[in-house]
Amino acid sequence: MFQPTIDPKSEFRTRWSIGDVLLPLAIISLIFIIVQTASKFTGTYDSEYVINLSLSLLPNYALQTLVRMLAAYALSLLFSLTYSYIAYRSATWAKVLIPLLDILQSIPVLSFLPAVVLALVGLFPGQRLGIELASILLIFTGMTWNMTFSFYQSLSSIPNELIEASQVYRLSSWQRFWTLELPSGVVGLVWNSVMSVAGGWFFLMQTESFTLSNHNFTLPGLGSFLKAAADKGDNIAILCGIIVLIGIITIIDYLIWRPLIAWAEKFKHETVEATQVPESRVLDFLRRSPTMRIISDRLFTPLAEAVNRGFSSKPQDSLENHKVSKWINWLNWILIGLVGFIVLGGTIKAALLLSQMPLASWQKVIIGSLYTSLRVLAVLILSLLITVPIGVTIGRHPKLAQILQPIVQIAASVPATALFPILLLGLANIGGGLDIGAVILMTLGSMWYILFNVIAGAQAIPSELFEAARVYKLSSLERWRTLILPGIFPYLVTGIITAVGGAWNASIAGEYIKFQGKLMTATGLGSTITQASDIGDFPLLLASTIVMSLLVVTTNRLVWRPLYRLAQVKYQLMV
Repeated sequence: MFQPTIDPKSEFRTRWSIGDVLLPLAIISLIFIIVQTASKFTGTYDSEYVINLSLSLLPNYALQTLVRMLAAYALSLLFSLTYSYIAYRSATWAKVLIPLLDILQSIPVLSFLPAVVLALVGLFPGQRLGIELASILLIFTGMTWNMTFSFYQSLSSIPNELIEASQVYRLSSWQRFWTLELPSGVVGLVWNSVMSVAGGWFFLMQTESFTLSNHNFTLPGLGSFLKAAADKGDNIAILCGIIVLIGIITIIDYLIWRPLIAWAEKFKHETVEATQVPESRVLDFLRRSPTMRIISDRLFTPLAEAVNRGFSSKPQDSLENHKVSKWINWLNWILIGLVGFIVLGGTIKAALLLSQMPLASWQKVIIGSLYTSLRVLAVLILSLLITVPIGVTIGRHPKLAQILQPIVQIAASVPATALFPILLLGLANIGGGLDIGAVILMTLGSMWYILFNVIAGAQAIPSELFEAARVYKLSSLERWRTLILPGIFPYLVTGIITAVGGAWNASIAGEYIKFQGKLMTATGLGSTITQASDIGDFPLLLASTIVMSLLVVTTNRLVWRPLYRLAQVKYQLMV
């Protein structure tokens, strides 16, 4: 297991600084603030709650939003690791989980709304905790899918030589996970975590303030503050909210993402040391801090060793392995049968609900799907043209990445719906109105999936391959054709899959806009879903969601999955 200790090769200070003294106090204070803020999530829910646009309340709103984001990310990370690992290790479950993942990532946030809200409100009647959990789960549905796709892609791309080496050394499943499988996915997982959190910020306004069956549900938070300010046209409040959001993103980038990106460099497959690597002052401080050295030696190392001893089992003989495998197979089939029974029951209920749909509603869904499909195609082309060159440039130049990474994060995180006063001025001058403007809004909500995956892919290309390209004096075109594009191809396909799903998801925000008491709509499936959710037309909501999922899954099966297999077979990194 990779122990969370300080790098023994790093130079550390023997003298204590003021930072070393403040570090444990900062950790304790952070834990206290999280617990105190989370304690506000209990109590009775006020259905008449209205967001106060007083700027003095912004810090309180921001803290509550941060706690929700932290909870959603922790849940997303746990889900991604577990889901991907089960699909990777079990061919039987992979046949169920990977197609299911296609379906889940194609379902927009608002389509989860009725099931999530009604279930949790019923579980916690009249309590704010039910609405809080619903909000966290909605943020989770916008975060987890690209992380899961990325980690599964990384596991599937592990070189066979490393797998054979783990078998030769007779590593247990626990040891193999911590020494081979998890490290192989760290680079992609870190960059997709950045994207996931950015996606959580992007849909913040939809997850903290939403409408279901003409009932408004509002929670105090930064997203609901921005939505209330946009609805009232309070440009000063919008500006202050965006400034606070940008400040939070910048601080998180400096304290968390930069150290993680620099730390993840040690997991790259390289035989030649890179000339330029990402740097982080925070990581350097932690590695050299006597305080962290003591915490690591006294707490983390003993804890890691105890966990290792508890989970590291001795290799079993072939007879015992056969018996265990037999029981696991039986359990797998029982669980799959249970899942099939649940799916069958849900299908019957869905069919009964869809039978209530009039023909005019079906026509509306079909026409909307055609319009949104064209927008998604335009978004994908625009995203590829913009993000691939930028992503490769950032990924191959760590110094440049340190400058551009926070800017990219901010651009990916700021909700497009919070920028309506600015965007609408531009959209007013565009022919076609929101029909064309929705493409811009959808691009802002989806192109970042490709960008962050391309950055991760470019960073994962071993430096010795670029050295070889220089030795052979390859031209820029040849370098792109023979090295860069093949090197980033697995990550690019993962980014495209999640970006297409993200574009469909972003259509719910781009095709149906409420602003200053006015309603702006564009013909499309996203507009239909949002409208159905607002008025509580569940048959129309279900039909629109099913059609959207079928379109995404069909595209994935016929186009992106063959490319995904090609990436695993032809463009796998060999060591």
